[in-house]
Amino acid sequence: MTVLGSGSIVSQFADAGLIDTYRIMTDPVVIASGTPIFNGIKKPLNLQLTDTKTFKSGVILATYKPL
Repeated sequence: MTVLGSGSIVSQFADAGLIDTYRIMTDPVVIASGTPIFNGIKKPLNLQLTDTKTFKSGVILATYKPL
């Protein structure tokens, strides 16, 4: 299953240990405010970086797995 742009359901799945891969895209844009990506997570996530890809646009795709 892929979840795009829904922080609340990601937080619930992460707390339940149901996510086996995190893919996080970072855009080279700074905004003044917004919702934190892992807003509402109740316990720490220990993640290991497994892959990265940088696109010509400057976007970075980082892939992590939980430890």
